[in-house]
Amino acid sequence: MRIDVLTLFPEMFDGVFGASILGKARDRGLVSLQAINFREYANNKHNTVDDYPYGGGGGMVLKPEPIFAAVEDLKPEGSTPPRIILMCPQGETFSQRKAEELSAAEHLIFVCGHYEGYDERIREHLVTDELSIGDYVLTGGELPAMVVIDSVVRLLPGVLGNENSAVTDSFSTGLLEHPHYTRPAVFRDMEVPDVLLSGHHANVAAWRREQSLLRTLQRRPELLEQVELSKKEREWLRRLMADRETGKAQK
Repeated sequence: MRIDVLTLFPEMFDGVFGASILGKARDRGLVSLQAINFREYANNKHNTVDDYPYGGGGGMVLKPEPIFAAVEDLKPEGSTPPRIILMCPQGETFSQRKAEELSAAEHLIFVCGHYEGYDERIREHLVTDELSIGDYVLTGGELPAMVVIDSVVRLLPGVLGNENSAVTDSFSTGLLEHPHYTRPAVFRDMEVPDVLLSGHHANVAAWRREQSLLRTLQRRPELLEQVELSKKEREWLRRLMADRETGKAQK
C-alpha cells in the first residue's frame, strides 16, 4: 500500500511513521509512507495556501489550487485511482469497518486542513471520502490522519506478528473484545479465571465469547443490535438485561 499525506506540517509525521508497527511495516516494504507539504504547490510568489472567505466571516479558508495540484501530481498514470480522504469534523465517523474497507486500497491520499476550513470545491470535485474521528474540533487534520493510518496499516497482511490479532480486535467481530490475562496466575491475591488455565480450547473459546458479549452489554449495548447471535446467546442476554433492570428498580 502507498499512503501520501498532504499537510502543512510534515514534520509531525516523522516520529509516527518511523516508530512501532508503522515503522516496522515501512522498513519491511509492506507500506510506503510519506508526508508532503502542499505549500510547495502554491501558485504565487508568497506560497500562500489560504485566503479570506467570500461573503465575509472569521478565519481563513484553504485555497483549491495547491491541493488540486498536489493530488494530481501524486496520482500515478495508468494505475488504480487513489482514495482521497479529507480529514474533517463534518465527515463520516471513522470505524473499524471503514478501516477494513480502506485496507483493501492500493493508494490512499490524506488531506489535512487547517484554518477555518476548505474551499468547497475540494469537497465536491476532488475527494472520495470525508472522515472524522469524533465530534470535536482539533487544530488540524494531522492527528486524525495518524489515527486512521495506524488503524488501516495494522490490518495489512504481514504487518502484525499474529495474523489473528486484528481478527479478534474490538469491533472487528461487532463486539468488544474479551478480557486478557498473562503470568503470574496469582497477583496480589487476584487470580486468573480457572478456565484460562484449563488447557481446554473449546471451554476457553466459549468463555471468551461469553465475556465479549457481557462486556459489550455493559459498555456498548447498542452494538448488540447489529451482531448475529444464537438463540441461546439472545436468551442469556435477555435474562442479564432483565436482572439489571430489576436491580435498578430495587434501588
